[in-house]
Amino acid sequence: MLVLWTDALIYMLVIATAVLAWYMARQQHMRRPLKTIAGNAVAMASLTLLVCFVLVGLSDSIHFKDSESHGNDAISLLDVMTDVLRKHSEKTYSAPFDAYLYSKENITAADGSTHWDFPRLRHGGQHLQNPETEKMADIFDKAVGAFGKSSAAILAIWLICYGRSRKLREKFWTSASRQAIWGVLFFLVSSTCTLFALSGYYHVLGTDKVGEDVFYQTLKSIRTGLVIGSLTTLIMLPMAIVFGIMAGYFKGWIDDVIQFIYTTLNSIPSVLLIAASILMVQVYMTNHAEDFNNLLVRADMRLLFLCLILGVTSWTGLCRLLRAETLKLREMEYVLAAYALGVKPATILFRHILPNVMHIVLISVVLDFSSLVLAEAVLSYINIGVDPGTHSWGNMINSARLELAREPVVWWSLTAAFVFMFSLVLAANLFAGAVTDAFDPRRAGSE
Repeated sequence: MLVLWTDALIYMLVIATAVLAWYMARQQHMRRPLKTIAGNAVAMASLTLLVCFVLVGLSDSIHFKDSESHGNDAISLLDVMTDVLRKHSEKTYSAPFDAYLYSKENITAADGSTHWDFPRLRHGGQHLQNPETEKMADIFDKAVGAFGKSSAAILAIWLICYGRSRKLREKFWTSASRQAIWGVLFFLVSSTCTLFALSGYYHVLGTDKVGEDVFYQTLKSIRTGLVIGSLTTLIMLPMAIVFGIMAGYFKGWIDDVIQFIYTTLNSIPSVLLIAASILMVQVYMTNHAEDFNNLLVRADMRLLFLCLILGVTSWTGLCRLLRAETLKLREMEYVLAAYALGVKPATILFRHILPNVMHIVLISVVLDFSSLVLAEAVLSYINIGVDPGTHSWGNMINSARLELAREPVVWWSLTAAFVFMFSLVLAANLFAGAVTDAFDPRRAGSE
């Protein structure tokens, strides 16, 4: 088994998130907003979609050596699950569900004669004798069969869960939120099973310039988006919380120094700072090539440094918010009483200040996640993002620039990257809105 740096950090983050969720569920003052979120149908639908994205990303974060390779290549659990998509590559572009290449070539017949036509694909539609007349009926039959089996499976699971979780449903979830969860699960499970069933016979989202399946690329890109959004937050949070609370509570020269640091960082254009940092990482890897002989390790290290750079440059906004909130909290009666009784400043910060600013931290984390996912796409588009060999939606969009300029237009790579990225960002934004409303103190007082 091969453990990359980002793999270890991802699973540390999963464990920390589980511990935090368990801790919040045991706190009396956290139960109201958590119950509000659980009763929100939009929030539960968005969270269900986010969990499905996370499961795909986690499966792509379990790496081990490729037994079929004689080098240092490594594959993930997701690669094993999508082995057909990974190995069924073509010569070049092919449209979704097509049986022919997207451009004409000289084809040599069995008798030695040549003619100018669209050649058949090596894998897509190879089971068809006459694609022009058989393809639509074959796709329909396979799609209906896979959809029926997956629908029956999710219906059976629903019947089992319905009888065994009645008390939990009545206590925690509302009827609307339950319907939203099962509706999203039904759609995701049935559509995913249908696509995978068809992927054994067709390229459901087409292929790119080098013949790689676009559906496989979009699934592999999920991990990159989640890593950028989650690990950057993990790096950014400690600096924002520590500096923001210290600046607001101690004031004086400590406040001046912290304000000078984040004001200086904000004055530097973030794109230039990221570009310079990535260039330094590339120079270091070039000078120490013996430490990065594996392409996967090299790409993973660049991804980790990109998260580090984004984290260093994005903590200033949350730090300002926490400083302002701490300036207000330090004048509250219970904080002044603790100070008058001789309680140490460290105890005041951890027992009285930090718990009362956690709602701001939670809201900011959820809101910043989607912006960080979009930041990766923008940075990769201008070639200062992740490694070009790394699967990411930004790299897919970047390569689509030339594809949109050719004739006929290759539209499916850009469309697939846009749909998957849009789904993740939309789900994160909708869930962030529900979290913001649930943890809003003004709403708590009105209920």
